[in-house]
Amino acid sequence: MSSIQQAGGRSLIALIADEDSTTGFILAGIGDVNKEGDKNFFVVDNKTATGDIEEAFTRFTKDRSDIAIVLINQHIADKIRPLVDKYNQAFPALLEIPSKDHPYGTHSPVN
Repeated sequence: MSSIQQAGGRSLIALIADEDSTTGFILAGIGDVNKEGDKNFFVVDNKTATGDIEEAFTRFTKDRSDIAIVLINQHIADKIRPLVDKYNQAFPALLEIPSKDHPYGTHSPVN
């Protein structure tokens, strides 16, 4: 299947981020709740279990066919780095973004 075919019907941006980043993106208009009550964002704080982050990542990258882009704070991606590094699909596209308290860093090794 070509990348163009994979993109069909994908129109949402999903977000896995801290509360401040999530608030900003929702205020910018990306927030969505579908008919089943599934949100396209997942808020992470210092009490959020790694398993919950992994579950949100899997839900947005594999289970949802309406997601075109997944944004994840870099410091949160570091918590699930093996899963992030293993992801290699064109859609949804995966982008790591900085947060207010964790500026973007290039400390992660590039393979």
